[in-house]
Amino acid sequence: MNTLAQKKEKTPKPRYGMCSNVLYMLRLSREVPGLLLQMSGKVLAGVVISVTGLYLSPTLLRLLEQHQSLEQLLGTLGVFVLVLMVASAVKGYLDQQNVRLIVARQVIMDRICVKVGTCSYPLLQDDAFRGKWERGGRACGDNTSAAEEIWRTLFSILQNLICFVIYLLLLTQVKPLLVLVTLVTTGLGYLITYSFVQKDYQLQEEISKPLRGAFWVFNATRNTKLAKDVRIFGMRQWLEGMFEKYRKLAVDIQNHRTKNNILADVAGLVLDALRNGIAYAYLLAVTLRGNLSAGEFLLYFTAVTGFTAWVTGILGGLTALHRQSMEISAVREFCEFPEPFRMEGGRELTVEAQGAYELELRDVSFQYPTASQPVLSHFNLKVRPGEKLAVVGVNGSGKTTLIKLLCGFLDPDQGAVLLNGVDIREYNRQAYYRLFSAVFQDFSVLGGSIAENVAQSTSPDGEKVRSALERAGVRERVERLPGGMEAKLEKKVYPEAVELSGGEIQRLMMARMLYKDAPVILLDEPTAALDALAEQDIYERYNELTQGRTSVYISHRLASTRFCNRVILLEDGSIREEGTHEELLALGGRYAQLFRVQSKYYRKDTDAIDGAGGEIDEQR
Repeated sequence: MNTLAQKKEKTPKPRYGMCSNVLYMLRLSREVPGLLLQMSGKVLAGVVISVTGLYLSPTLLRLLEQHQSLEQLLGTLGVFVLVLMVASAVKGYLDQQNVRLIVARQVIMDRICVKVGTCSYPLLQDDAFRGKWERGGRACGDNTSAAEEIWRTLFSILQNLICFVIYLLLLTQVKPLLVLVTLVTTGLGYLITYSFVQKDYQLQEEISKPLRGAFWVFNATRNTKLAKDVRIFGMRQWLEGMFEKYRKLAVDIQNHRTKNNILADVAGLVLDALRNGIAYAYLLAVTLRGNLSAGEFLLYFTAVTGFTAWVTGILGGLTALHRQSMEISAVREFCEFPEPFRMEGGRELTVEAQGAYELELRDVSFQYPTASQPVLSHFNLKVRPGEKLAVVGVNGSGKTTLIKLLCGFLDPDQGAVLLNGVDIREYNRQAYYRLFSAVFQDFSVLGGSIAENVAQSTSPDGEKVRSALERAGVRERVERLPGGMEAKLEKKVYPEAVELSGGEIQRLMMARMLYKDAPVILLDEPTAALDALAEQDIYERYNELTQGRTSVYISHRLASTRFCNRVILLEDGSIREEGTHEELLALGGRYAQLFRVQSKYYRKDTDAIDGAGGEIDEQR
């Protein structure tokens, strides 16, 4: 099966047709005041320029044939030039006013961002959703994307249609046969050219793959993190070989594109010559018979050339509009992608920071779509109000999945997650999220000020941010920074941004948790990148700051569970052991075994340090 056939097979038919998408964009224009007026002004100016240019030379030639005075010739020329200048100035000014087109594209971008930011969490791992997300993103990626270009295409088609009608009325005054010949040759030329354009479009898709590979290799060589590996493992020749392979493939495809485009140009030139030859021959014959003046000959011949351009413009515009419509359809399909969770409506839920909330997993089973067996099977757990619960277990035991089920990121395949005895699927999921404040292992630091990162808002409450930083133990460090709480993070966004250590970022995340002031705290391996002493300090502070609130902790280091009221050990999709840290050690089971394995390494490190200290003392 060839590549084009594969593309047709894999590309789903868009849900919305071209007319529907045009109406959608016209409705969207109400959010961009003045857009339609601006584009209509460009069309009117373009029509005036075209018609004025069409009549300028024939009119002057006709006046010369009539032996009109120099003053009348100059006056007529002045009027034409003035009209052209005014129309060109208006069109040039409107062409430069791209702000409304950018705003129209941003309106679509906002809708995509809202969908991404508010959609049900499982959709972010759904291939169909991600595919539509990618296609929708391409529709508004830059100034040449469909979200902007569709407006230019729509009004270009409108301008071509108006000029087409004007030129059609003019040419029918000579002979309808000339119109028919022009239409046939233009249509034939368009069909031939279209086949070459489609081939070029296909080759553009093909060349994007080796170009992506070449750019990846090029960017990899600029990656300072990779520089060490390149030198240690001698990766230079391997990278050069990859780059050369991608380059050769891209050159071969580009050569194919060049040949294709040359053939398209040759076909266009032959058909243009044929059409112009027929038009010349016919108009010359009519003129020689005395039925046309020289001015009329020039007018009609210019009209034939322009008429061809308008027909080609209409057909090309419709082709471009069809392609852009497919991308707009992808945006609409993405924004209307069905939600598996209740993201609107639902049962009322009032969240109070000091409220008593009991969470329960009742006979819950959950299996990821690509997994061969469930992560949790007939799982039961009740988290009481104000309880500090630690969840431990080896990798893959279901700890993170448990957190995602508790906070409503996932729904169980069987059973239910209950809030105070009510299935959380009855609540508005957005309202349910307000119950939780969390610090995840893969926490996010955004390109903004420290205060904005703590408040997760562009309008943070300064006093509240300061209090949260103080309680998290990082206020003094922040105040020493240039700009204090207004210091920027993320050097990719702000070159002057500060860089915080792992422990400082952990405390910043703690401050963010405190700022939200939610009744339930979730901690999913938040200290995985820290050393044992830093982790102990962080957990002691968490213990202090979460008093009176429901807290669930996930940690690989079992010693950090000492301050929890209850510890559960997950294994094989269920709770294998349950109790306090001391009770589980006394039990001598799996928990105690894992603890001994971990503590053995710490004891070895301690013994090594003590031994080294003794040797130093003896030397002294």
